[in-house]
Amino acid sequence: MQRRLNGRDILYFGGLGAVLLAVVLTMYMIDRQWEKMGRMEQLMREQASDLRDIGVQVRNLDARIEQGVSLTGTAGSEQTDVVPPAFQRAYQATQQPDYSSGDWMVQAFGVNLKSLTPFISQDIYASQVQSYILETLLIRNPDTLEWEGLLASDWTVSEDGLTFVFKLREGLQFSDGVPLTAEDVAFTFKFIMTEAIQAPRERAYYAKIESVEALDPLTVKFQFAEPYFNALSLAGGMEVMPKHFYEPYLDQPNTFNQSKGLLLGSGPYRLEDPRNWSPDKGGVELRRNPRYWGPIQPPYERLIWRVIENDSARLTTFRNGEIDTYSSRPREYKQLVDDEGLSKKAEHWEYMSPVAGYSYIGWNQLRNDKPTRFSERKVRQAMTYLIDRQRIVDEIYLGYAEVAISPFNASSKQHDPALSARDYSLSKGIELLKQAGYEDRDGDGILEDSSGTPFEFGLVYFQGNEDTARMVLFLKDMLARAGVLLQPKPTEWSVMLDLMKKRDFDAITLGWSSGLETDLYQMFHTSQIEGGGNNFINYSNPKLDGLVEKARATVDEAARMPLWQKAEDQLFNDQPYTFLKRSKSLVFIDRRIHNLVNTKVGLNLGAVPMENYVPANEQRYSQ
Repeated sequence: MQRRLNGRDILYFGGLGAVLLAVVLTMYMIDRQWEKMGRMEQLMREQASDLRDIGVQVRNLDARIEQGVSLTGTAGSEQTDVVPPAFQRAYQATQQPDYSSGDWMVQAFGVNLKSLTPFISQDIYASQVQSYILETLLIRNPDTLEWEGLLASDWTVSEDGLTFVFKLREGLQFSDGVPLTAEDVAFTFKFIMTEAIQAPRERAYYAKIESVEALDPLTVKFQFAEPYFNALSLAGGMEVMPKHFYEPYLDQPNTFNQSKGLLLGSGPYRLEDPRNWSPDKGGVELRRNPRYWGPIQPPYERLIWRVIENDSARLTTFRNGEIDTYSSRPREYKQLVDDEGLSKKAEHWEYMSPVAGYSYIGWNQLRNDKPTRFSERKVRQAMTYLIDRQRIVDEIYLGYAEVAISPFNASSKQHDPALSARDYSLSKGIELLKQAGYEDRDGDGILEDSSGTPFEFGLVYFQGNEDTARMVLFLKDMLARAGVLLQPKPTEWSVMLDLMKKRDFDAITLGWSSGLETDLYQMFHTSQIEGGGNNFINYSNPKLDGLVEKARATVDEAARMPLWQKAEDQLFNDQPYTFLKRSKSLVFIDRRIHNLVNTKVGLNLGAVPMENYVPANEQRYSQ
């Protein structure tokens, strides 16, 4: 027989529930307090370490002053200024009458980053964030393009060009207060070259280096196995990783390979939590590194990137003053430059950098271990003839672009001036496809191969870019005239990365950034097909491989350029990519950001050391 609850029971269970609730709340508050105490304890340890370091540095400085030793040094120079050349531009910014430190710079990414962990991240957006955290031994002067010391104060090169010795600056440290020494430089190379670490692209890039050795705490030696034209850039451009932070992952590489946000460095900014950033945070926030070793402290308190995938939403957000920069599409740009309201709040910049990248369609030649129709050279050539690239430039990009010929900029010494872009030709394209065995066998207007299978393929593209989506519709219409069926495959960015890694697509349209001199090895050398390399279209040409290898080993520029031009001829004939276009940058920037200038490598907005700032009376955010 069931017993009903009486008033006493209700009071009893109610009181018990209240007690349990109180216990839970108490435990929660205790956890929060322990967490807070843990953070305070860590902060106190860091501050104590900083005070000890300051004492050591003061004693060292006093000793050096007594000995009459210069405070700074630069490669091949007697300069004794306190501010090294690499920081001179940033220093000049601080001398402007309206210069002020503080405020935040807020920007937007059109995609959600998949990872910020070095090597695991695979896109230019993550590289942009990393550039404020990880530092290199050398950087290029954006006006002269000459190398200047950043972490390194001096360097020497052996007569045979195989040995590079760098002298590090004194007082370098990572953002957690641990000193940066030559051991960290040597460790970075060891970490990259460890096969268990998921860094195949970087291993290919650094394969020319035989060893990296710390000779003493401030001296590191790079030994090359053979001559390499870009050796100084290779050694000086290595982003130095803290040994104490990343070394444990050599024993647990899978943890590193699956990580999303392991990012710690010596740069002017840092992640608040360098171990636990994740994509679900909806963006990235960096804070000024309070321990930054550089003579010029960064101007902004915070750098923030929000994720706004829709182009129109980004523009609206920019108009509302919620982000400080907006990269516009050509059709918008023509309208926005005449927008009086926008002109009052923003400057517009239109330029094509000599290192501007290019967009392309990559034709996958091997899928599921079987040759595809694009493994046939005539088919790839035909696809380029059937795509009216000039029409794409004129009608979609409104002339704010130029047709790309190859990976090399047309103004580069690497480019063969005898080559010009293939003009659109429906007849040539159809003829080449006929020679490859494709023709309309049943009169339905669609080309078929000898077995009657229609010529149909999927084109993977990033779904968040409206211009790319319009271009793909153009392509579908153009190819349909020749009897080729294109199936658009709009795809999320993270999925695109996975498809490239697995080589699981017919064709894909993407873009590569460029350099002052572009090395073809990572994208087109046969060795970069396996192991997750960047040759994800499975392209192989032994003759090209030989030319690339020879060019990379030729230090003399006059002898090297003809080799690059011969390699370009091979690519032009093979058409592993249909090279689409190089676009101008069309950028709007909030007028509160001062000291913007165009340099030989583009706008200085993203330059590190940082050269931009917001005057005090125009600052929008407080700490």
